[in-house]
Amino acid sequence: MDRSKETADFLRGRRAALSPERAGLPADGRVRRVPGLRRDEVARLAGVSTEYYTRLEQGRGGNPSAEVVEALARALRLDASEREHLADLLLPAPHTARRAPQPPQRVRTGLYLMLETLGHVPAFILGRRTDVLAANHLARAVLTDFDALPATRRNLARYYLLDPEARERVGDWETIAAETVAMLRLEAGRHPRDRRLADLVGELTVGCPEFPVWWNDHKVLRRTHGAKHYVHPLVGELHFAYESFQVPGDAEQTLCVYNVEPGSDTARSLPLLAGWATSELAAPPPA
Repeated sequence: MDRSKETADFLRGRRAALSPERAGLPADGRVRRVPGLRRDEVARLAGVSTEYYTRLEQGRGGNPSAEVVEALARALRLDASEREHLADLLLPAPHTARRAPQPPQRVRTGLYLMLETLGHVPAFILGRRTDVLAANHLARAVLTDFDALPATRRNLARYYLLDPEARERVGDWETIAAETVAMLRLEAGRHPRDRRLADLVGELTVGCPEFPVWWNDHKVLRRTHGAKHYVHPLVGELHFAYESFQVPGDAEQTLCVYNVEPGSDTARSLPLLAGWATSELAAPPPA
């Protein structure tokens, strides 16, 4: 990823999305030819010169201080995910750390045991670029059997955006898919030299017609909790309240748990689905 271009596109996009009213600016009577704030208004809100902000937006701002980055985040009314992304773009890691090769991600034994302990609900562990590092049997039954895929193909974004079955199984597919793209954008800001992430972006660009539009929106997102809705061909509609946690000892692994409302239709359906999944795993292969 070209960090200068990404910084320029991100700042321009967030500036265009912020109205003067929301930014707390009084009406000045000037005609606005484009939506959002002008550069001089962002600079004034952030307490920097217009010339300096212009250089930042053009990717020529050098290495701003953490205080300047925070002032820009406040001026542009960025949320937590957007603030994190802006810091990744303008306050990059040390040169040696950026060039260090990324070791393969491994799930420790205790986390595998935790997934099995949570066997009454879907649970899985995501790594970098939404790679599915591990999933219990209910997660594989609700989404797709990631264990049956080659290790290099076990990826949540690839499933959501490229698997035709996902468009039928994932409720409100467009929203979930767009949010997943925003998660990848956040990842790209943190790891701009990740070749596997670049390859995934290229694959999604070619294979999913909606992907380029969402990717070029420069929206970023770190999901922590929310609702998920699936339509399973065996048991019908499933509704979950999911929670995501960074794994202690590895900030680049995320434990995702799909909780269910006690006594709900979904709670009654999951044991049936678990029994079906167990029988499928135990069935001998076809002759």
